[in-house]
Amino acid sequence: MKAMKKIVSVALCLMMLIGMVPGVFAAAEKDSVINYDAECSLTLYKFDFTAAEKDGVWSNDTFTSTGVAESYVTDKLLYTTRGGAGSDESALENGEHSKGYAIRGVVFTYLRVADVLTYSEVVDGKAEINDIYGFTRGTADNMLAAIGLYADGAYKDDFRAKGTSDKPLDAGKVYFTSDTLNKYLYNALTKDSTGVKNALETYIKGNGGTDMNETDGDGRTQATGLPVGLYLLVETAVPEMVTNTTDPFFVSLPMTTLDGNEHSASASNAGVVGGHFWNYDVVLYPKNETGIPTLEKTVREAVKSTGTNGGTEGIEDGYDHNATASTGDTLEWQIVSTLPTITSAATALSDLHWVDTLDPGLSYSPEYNVKIQIYSDKGCTNLVDTWESGSDKFEVKYSSSSDGKHTMTVTVTDAGLALINGYEANVNNTENKIYTSYSNYTVRITYTTVLDADNSFVYGDEGNDNLVLFSWKRTNSAYYDTLVDDAHVYSYGIDLLKLFSDIGHGTQDMYDHVKFLVYNVTDKVWLTANLNADEGVYYVTGFTDKENLATQFSPVTYAAEGEIGHIVIKGLEDDEYMLTEVETANGYTLLTDPRYVTISTEIDYERPCDIYTRDVEQYLKGLVQNDPRYSEDSIAVEGWAEKNALTNIPQEQLEHFLITASATVDGVPVEMHSDSAAGVVSTNAIAFLEVTNHPQPNIPKTGDTMLLFTGVTGAALLVSGFCMIIIPFIKRKKEDETTDND
Repeated sequence: MKAMKKIVSVALCLMMLIGMVPGVFAAAEKDSVINYDAECSLTLYKFDFTAAEKDGVWSNDTFTSTGVAESYVTDKLLYTTRGGAGSDESALENGEHSKGYAIRGVVFTYLRVADVLTYSEVVDGKAEINDIYGFTRGTADNMLAAIGLYADGAYKDDFRAKGTSDKPLDAGKVYFTSDTLNKYLYNALTKDSTGVKNALETYIKGNGGTDMNETDGDGRTQATGLPVGLYLLVETAVPEMVTNTTDPFFVSLPMTTLDGNEHSASASNAGVVGGHFWNYDVVLYPKNETGIPTLEKTVREAVKSTGTNGGTEGIEDGYDHNATASTGDTLEWQIVSTLPTITSAATALSDLHWVDTLDPGLSYSPEYNVKIQIYSDKGCTNLVDTWESGSDKFEVKYSSSSDGKHTMTVTVTDAGLALINGYEANVNNTENKIYTSYSNYTVRITYTTVLDADNSFVYGDEGNDNLVLFSWKRTNSAYYDTLVDDAHVYSYGIDLLKLFSDIGHGTQDMYDHVKFLVYNVTDKVWLTANLNADEGVYYVTGFTDKENLATQFSPVTYAAEGEIGHIVIKGLEDDEYMLTEVETANGYTLLTDPRYVTISTEIDYERPCDIYTRDVEQYLKGLVQNDPRYSEDSIAVEGWAEKNALTNIPQEQLEHFLITASATVDGVPVEMHSDSAAGVVSTNAIAFLEVTNHPQPNIPKTGDTMLLFTGVTGAALLVSGFCMIIIPFIKRKKEDETTDND
């Protein structure tokens, strides 16, 4: 099917060649003989047929161009408000206005390459009339070689070779019929469209070709005062959204009108009949293919942090639009973009860069961990090239703003662009079409960040939104597009309030003797943290597998609550934690068993990420060709993705939702408090629990009456016992002595 569409596309293009191009009859010479002294004009309109067909307002089967004024085309493609515009003004976010499906910024270059003459001769007693085109020998050789009509110093299918060499034709020229030109150009484009486009673009620029003005807001450009002749036209500069340029074509000025169908002008304009008149003012509607690449930013916790996430090179191994992390953790990020389609030098990329912005609380790791990988497939399974940091293929620049955000800009250098735009003949990489080197390939940028241990991070459900902007330009660098995507990082906290059953809140002196250890049960590590005394908050700094190296947490005054006795720990991911009391205030009992706090997260389907809304409102300021507004007609469609799908461009919509947190203590659900330390009120941020210590069982204190009584009684009993043992012993000894004396 793809191959057939290619053949049909080329065939349609060739219908425009040499007197068969679609045109308008602005001033018809009702004469069968060309006026060789007349001045001609050429008008071109460029419309986004890809989007028009996608929106259902155009079909190639409904119209045949004829060479006369085509109001059907302009009514459908110029004076139509595009879907999703919402008003006749069609205002774009960059201050521009769209005019239907008109494409601005296309540049055609034209060059008169041959004389036009009608040649009559008698063959086998019959008169034959041929329209032939005379190309200057030597000057036109490179152009003719590009389409296969000149090779090894010889011309193929020269008109003279058909037995007419004795006729009075200019010896300095080589002549071809329209049939010959049509056949060879068609075959050349079918075999290697990219190579032919590039060769003819090089030829026309190197031999005095003239650039027409770039197409305006109506998609229109015009050249006037042109002498009669055969012209080569090549699309030499295009804006960002054009993916496949019009095949180079010849147009004969003047040209002969053509018949059309019920939508064509010849059906309603009496006196304009195909093949009857010469048209000196030609209008063409050459077709472009348009499209847009894709972009996705995802994140995962580095395997070296906890070992709970994926650690392979696979783009789906643990990566998601949401990730939770503890402060001090390393986070691995990936930006995956398909490269724009490149089908010729005219569609080559002149600028390609990504601007990545981290919200406060995240910091980039050193520059040299940034890496660019290039894959031939969207799934990133077939690696074809790797650019390490320090390569001359790209550069990385960092900056920070006053609001605490960090920005990294990754720009492909001229050396990198040369590889991306490079061309190798007869290389098909997708869809049966010939593209340049890395056309439609996939770029994967990877880097790491660290979650900072401070109050700049937004803890809780609000999360931290981290954007990437992907921008590219083609040969008309005044036009650019920008895509945007994001990923969110979340972290949470625990607030343990320590109370005493007999007095409630203790004094700081008492709390100095209260100590807890915190063990991450999920990851099997002990927590380490630093205390911010002004805030009364411990920020996690890392982990240890040795209990004696773990931080001992003591209650302090929590500034946000304004009360004493809190152990607030921030920077915890969604795991299970064991809190063990290892020391308490004098006279109070330690907790018999540890307390277990579990922080869990789940997707909140009531909170879709609004990245595409912000895409429109803030970031797509460069977009001129593609109206990015959403279709009002899709509001009734069920499902968030359908409601927010862009109507006019084939941008892949990456539906994703934010997450929400909940907590349990010893398996019982508990309230999670909000947090606003970073200036943003974020719900479900801090898991709260109370721990109450009780005094030791009462025992008499030294000096008490009971203790004195006990002491006296004990002494009396001791003396009594002593007497009971000693007195009989003394008595017996005396009796023995008496016996001995006797």
